[in-house]
Amino acid sequence: MHDLQENLDMLTKAYPQETLEGDGVVVNRLFPISQRMNFDPFVLWDHFNISAGHGFPDHPHRGFEAITYMLTGGMHHKDNLGNDAFVSKGGAQVFCAGKGIVHSEMPAEEGQSVGIQLWINLPKRLKTIKPSYQQVLSENLPVTTFEGGYCRTIVGEGSPIELHTDITYQHVKIEQNKQYQIYINQGLNAVIYVLSGDIVLAGEALSPTESLLIKADEEQNLSIQAKTGSEFMFCCGLPHHQPIYQHGPYVD
Repeated sequence: MHDLQENLDMLTKAYPQETLEGDGVVVNRLFPISQRMNFDPFVLWDHFNISAGHGFPDHPHRGFEAITYMLTGGMHHKDNLGNDAFVSKGGAQVFCAGKGIVHSEMPAEEGQSVGIQLWINLPKRLKTIKPSYQQVLSENLPVTTFEGGYCRTIVGEGSPIELHTDITYQHVKIEQNKQYQIYINQGLNAVIYVLSGDIVLAGEALSPTESLLIKADEEQNLSIQAKTGSEFMFCCGLPHHQPIYQHGPYVD
């Protein structure tokens, strides 16, 4: 096992770009943007903050899976499969677009609704499967505590969410001056995205909306230090090593 600080070529510090989407929604988009189209198997990463009266009216998708994880507020999902559901803080809505789905996502009727939307590519052999939808409330996502914080697992061990791509996806909160260890198996691509506070990883200081993209050519053991009380998202996944053709709402 190598110290990540000795493998800085495996790290990319990344910044999001404000992007207008849907009906008057400005998102902090980590990718796809002109400098960075995707990060196999991940296709899109949007950090959104939606006020009531805006959102994402009916629109189509195909060729990928998506997770909308709520940090505050809530989101109302409705689709052409007959699903009509609302999820609030700490919960997640998941759909597999497969060969095609039409849906809308509209925020809670009051206040701000904040969350992360993550798209995961489907392997070529699964691009035309039937679409599907899952919803998991906050109380059904496993939470583990550690000295100085907690970790909620959105996808991974103990979570009821099932995907067609092998990923781990977590929301971590850590107190000031505490540390947290993350392990990344060889061959995986990983994203660490700061929601609030300030953390240090492999000599890199990260502030809100900043991230590290990590290509783990060898197994990694990461020590994350919180300079202030902090929250961050962590996800890692096995690349498909297939071309990603993302054009608007479609990933072919």
